[in-house]
Amino acid sequence: MKLAYLLSEYPTLPHTYLLREIRRLRSLGWDIQTISVRRPQPHSTPLSEAELLEFQATWYVLGDGLSRHATAHATILLTHPAGYLRGLATALRLGSFHPRKTALALAYFAEAISVGHYLKKVGIEYVHSVYSSTVALILARAFYIHLSMTLHGSGEFVDPEGFAIRDKVEAAERVCAISYFGRSQIMLWSDPADWSKLRVTPLGVDVNRWATAECRGEPHPFELISVGRLVSGKGLSLLLDAVKDLVDMGKDVRLTLVGDGPDRPALEAQAASLGVSQHVVFAGWMDQGALHKLYRRSDVAVMSSFAEGVPVVLMEAMATGIPCVAPRITGIPELIRDGVDGLLFTASNVAEMATAITRLMDEPDLRRRMAVSARARITDKYNLEKNVDALADIFSEWTGQSLRNRQRDRLDS
Repeated sequence: MKLAYLLSEYPTLPHTYLLREIRRLRSLGWDIQTISVRRPQPHSTPLSEAELLEFQATWYVLGDGLSRHATAHATILLTHPAGYLRGLATALRLGSFHPRKTALALAYFAEAISVGHYLKKVGIEYVHSVYSSTVALILARAFYIHLSMTLHGSGEFVDPEGFAIRDKVEAAERVCAISYFGRSQIMLWSDPADWSKLRVTPLGVDVNRWATAECRGEPHPFELISVGRLVSGKGLSLLLDAVKDLVDMGKDVRLTLVGDGPDRPALEAQAASLGVSQHVVFAGWMDQGALHKLYRRSDVAVMSSFAEGVPVVLMEAMATGIPCVAPRITGIPELIRDGVDGLLFTASNVAEMATAITRLMDEPDLRRRMAVSARARITDKYNLEKNVDALADIFSEWTGQSLRNRQRDRLDS
């Protein structure tokens, strides 16, 4: 069965799990055509061999200039005018007559028509959308396709009406949530008649790629690692406050921030003003190999975010045998059992965060137990191979049901 994966940007360093998901599906016999709206943004690290192969195999919507888009729109308008106008009406409705929102929706419409034109040329009717659900919604309104999508959260749940969750769930034949919390939010903002479409499909990591770190008894300094974009939603200014508290308590601690983003200058300035610059390393983006080496030199992984889905970076740390300190929000308690695989704290509570880190610093036996439990948790529940196999079963059930329904419709007619 041919299946198109419609993505916003692919391959991309923060979402390497998507590359592994797609490649695993191909190994199971699925003919996957990746379609990405944008080309990958340049990073300090070059594309890996696998990423380069994916880049070469991906069709980019914004890749070849305006002439290709003009041809696609003219062709669809002439050969499929009703669908073209349905797509346009959907975009205008999403814009709600707000100038900026309407301009953005019309850009999505332009992209959706180009995608639909390409799908017709290559003969693909089944599309799975990841991080591109608005383009996918317009695509489904304009063309006869079978649509499924994964909604990761937490961004989708900030403005669920503006994000049109209800419309997207209605348009899709299958909707995947990466946690039960995520499914509950999709249920909250969709028609109960559509809840039967929802599936929980946890993400995962390849445990075999993440060799176990040595649990050090009394490390000096005690190495903390936090991985993610340097943006306000990650709560990193509070993490720096927690480092300040630890230093004031006389703790020999060093925090390495892996990632980059617009908040880096402000965070560097904050570290200086707090007097903890020598305790904080801004490492920038790292490829998977370099990140793995850094995990293995770390003692605890810390996340301070205000909102997340189920972070893969925590799975990677746990697979390496690194206990995690993370906020008790969204899908994280489904991943980390508090006191078993790591320690959870109330989001934005700096004192609780610092206390959890201190406890792990002071109790090496607890760290050792959690290290073993954390890796076992990933192996059992967040194993990439097992979870993608389960996703493939969902795709098989979905596409098989669609084929049976079409055969039934032909018999009825």
